[in-house]
Amino acid sequence: MKVFEELALEYDKWFDENRFVYESELRAMKRHLPKGFGIEIGVGTGRFAVPLGVNIGVEPAKNMAQIARGRGLEVVEAKAEMLPFRNNIFDYALIVVTICFVENPIKVLEEMKRIIKPNGSLIIGLVDKDSFLGKIYELKKNKSRFYKYAKFYSTEQVINWLKELGFNHIKTSQTIFKQLEEIENIEPIKDGYGKGGIVVISSSKE
Repeated sequence: MKVFEELALEYDKWFDENRFVYESELRAMKRHLPKGFGIEIGVGTGRFAVPLGVNIGVEPAKNMAQIARGRGLEVVEAKAEMLPFRNNIFDYALIVVTICFVENPIKVLEEMKRIIKPNGSLIIGLVDKDSFLGKIYELKKNKSRFYKYAKFYSTEQVINWLKELGFNHIKTSQTIFKQLEEIENIEPIKDGYGKGGIVVISSSKE
């Protein structure tokens, strides 16, 4: 997506300007992350993969990939719908606040399923469309240079996709319970979904 190519530095700066939001999201992701050889799809500038210890990232935007490499991450430039990896090689695959930007989310999940091992984990971090934050982002979409191009999904929708693809052991956590400008400390992480703006979903491949 062209906007991520052109505004890579602005995108990366957001994490420093919203450090408590970022740290809250990191902690929520970490709760679901297994050990092993992992990959992040839509790795961006490496803001999640690097602190989480993910081994490889996939990113189509060259400028984003370059920043991630500068953080020491191995990055493959490719689209999420066509991952250049063999079947069954990763212990886990994650995608963080990226599913709203891909052209074909079901195809992306199918590809992630293909490259993880049997009993491997697929982890998704998303802005829940049905949450207060999802509704705010939806209202402000046209004013945002990034979210203008997003299509948000509800947690229930994504869980249904995972079930249709044969995933099991589905678990959810949520964080971000205030408007971003009101957050002055790390937000709590709670089980389930329905209240938090950011939801993490983990699941296992049969």
